[in-house]
Amino acid sequence: MTASDASPIRVHAPGRVNLIGEHTDYTGGLAFPMAIDRGITLTATTQPDWIQLTSDGGPGTLHLALPFERDPSTIEPSWGSFVASVAKQMRATAGIRGHLTSDIPAGAGLSSSAALECAIGLALGFDGATLELAQMARNAEHTATGVPTGIMDQYCISAATTGHATLIDCHHLTAEQVPIPDDIDIVVQFIAHRTLLGSAYADRVAECARAQALLGPLRTANLDDVATIDDDTIRRRARHVVTENERVRQFATALRRADYPELGRLMTESHASLRDDYDTSTDQMDTAVAKLNSTKGVFGARMTGGGFGGCAVAICEPGTLSSGWPVRASAGAHLVS
Repeated sequence: MTASDASPIRVHAPGRVNLIGEHTDYTGGLAFPMAIDRGITLTATTQPDWIQLTSDGGPGTLHLALPFERDPSTIEPSWGSFVASVAKQMRATAGIRGHLTSDIPAGAGLSSSAALECAIGLALGFDGATLELAQMARNAEHTATGVPTGIMDQYCISAATTGHATLIDCHHLTAEQVPIPDDIDIVVQFIAHRTLLGSAYADRVAECARAQALLGPLRTANLDDVATIDDDTIRRRARHVVTENERVRQFATALRRADYPELGRLMTESHASLRDDYDTSTDQMDTAVAKLNSTKGVFGARMTGGGFGGCAVAICEPGTLSSGWPVRASAGAHLVS
């Protein structure tokens, strides 16, 4: 291939905010995220044998010979580990040269890594179904970080449609698009930087596995089942997952009928469960969420994402909040014509 043979590529992948359904995906539960009008855009040209990328979100230039078969976590610059992991998953032999731009702050809990994985997959020629893209990108995340995340982020980012949130059944791997009404604002506020690597995220996954060893799948368990667990920590983790799955069901019903006070009640309960039963909130996050929930015109607010920092999300009357990012429901990852 010569320089004149290079083909231009432009790919966009959105970030996501999770409206409700936190820490349920890795137990096969229900989640209700929404792709947002912030994301990652890759502008590139094709080239043989190499990936060469720069990014406005991180230092350095990534030089990656293909096919890539090494440990992606050893790649520098560090953001390149996600790119390398996708290339390894895809067994890519045809490369790209280009630049990444992003308006998703890293460490905000808005799935910048999942957006990057989906964008790189499409740029390297992935042509499967949206679920297959999500599964490949999730595997790439695991390889790059070692963090045992669920599939919510990648599935939302791959499958989303404009104007809709995505109700995901993480056991049956189905995605239902639910319209977002025009007469509410969804606002994201950045609270504190966080990273799942080195956090207690993996501990929560292991604690849920212990609960499921006792009860069977948490997606089918009820509160009477949960009450039989002797260990207080494991019981609280299981209680969060069981009650959060039910909140997702109720939230979807309330959204379809535009019952905004009910949406707010469920968001408030979700945050309390993450704080008290799942121990993934922080004092700073609790203070920010309480302030949002006490603001006139806010129906409800909660932490969003894996926890230990990140962002809060609020649903409110239009124009209520002057701080934060009003976000709109976006299309999923796609090649830009």
